Amino acid sequence: MPKHEAYISSVANPRVKEWSKLTERKYREREGKFLLEGIHLVKEALQAEWPLLHVAYDAGAGIPDELAPWAEDGFGTAVGGVTAGPSWVPVSPEVIARCSQAETPQPVFAVAEKRRLAADKLFDADAGLVAVLDGVQDPGNVGTIVRGAAASGATAVVLGRGTADLYNAKTLRASMGALFHVPVVEGDLTELLPAARERGMRVVGTSLQAAHSCYEYDFRRGVWLVFGSEGSGLSTAVSEHVHDNVIIPMTGRAESLNVAMAATVLLFEVQRQRLRAGIAGIPGN
Repeated sequence: MPKHEAYISSVANPRVKEWSKLTERKYREREGKFLLEGIHLVKEALQAEWPLLHVAYDAGAGIPDELAPWAEDGFGTAVGGVTAGPSWVPVSPEVIARCSQAETPQPVFAVAEKRRLAADKLFDADAGLVAVLDGVQDPGNVGTIVRGAAASGATAVVLGRGTADLYNAKTLRASMGALFHVPVVEGDLTELLPAARERGMRVVGTSLQAAHSCYEYDFRRGVWLVFGSEGSGLSTAVSEHVHDNVIIPMTGRAESLNVAMAATVLLFEVQRQRLRAGIAGIPGN
C-alpha cells in the first residue's frame, strides 16, 4: 500500500528545507534530485514510472483526483531497481509556496530522482535520431526541443555545456512531461560528436548560409541534429565536428526562426522522410 505521512505545516521543517533547496541548480546536481510542480507533471511522471520519492499536496484541498489512483492502489515507480511508490505528504500552502518557483503555485509537487543514461547508450541504434543542444540558454527553448524530440520519436537529446538546466522549473514546464519519454544526456560535445561520427552517424547543423535544403537532405540514416545558442549559433569547437549544414527554406518574410522552432521543423522532417520510406518508427522507441 502507498505510504501516507503526517501533515507538515511549517516551512522550518527540516524536510521542507531540504526540498526547497532543490529550487537551486547546485543542490539539484549535488543531490541528484529535482522538483516537479503541478498536477500534470506529477501525473506524467507517475504514468511513466519515473522514480518519485515524495508527493506533497495541499492538505486543505486533498490529493487531486487525477493523482488519486496512485495514492490508493499502491501502483509505484521503480526506485533503485525495486518497485516502490512515493510517500504522500499533506502539507500547508506555505510549504508548497516555499518549494515552488511559480508565481501562483499549484497544490501539489513531487521530489524526483534524476535518471542517468550512460553515454554509450546513445550509439545503440544504427539509424538513431539524436537532438544535440550547444549552449541553448533559454529554458523554454530547451523544454520545447525536448518535447519535440519525444513527439517525433527521437532516440535521445544531448545537452552540451552552456545549455539551460533540464531540471529548471521553466524547462520542465515547457517540456510538458516529455522528459519522461525520451532519454536526455548531459555531456561534452567535443567528445560525443567525434564518437558519433566514428560510429557512422551524420552530424548535421543549421545555417542561413547552408547549401543544402533540409527537405532535400537524406535523413533516413543515423543522424545527430545539432542546434546552437539563440544569439551566436554553434560554437567554433562544435562546428568542427559537423558534417553538413542545412537551411530551412522560408518563402515568407522573416529574418530567422528561433532555435526551438527550427529544431521542431527538422525533427519532424526526419520523421516524415522515415515514415515515407516505410520505416515504422525510429529505432530505440
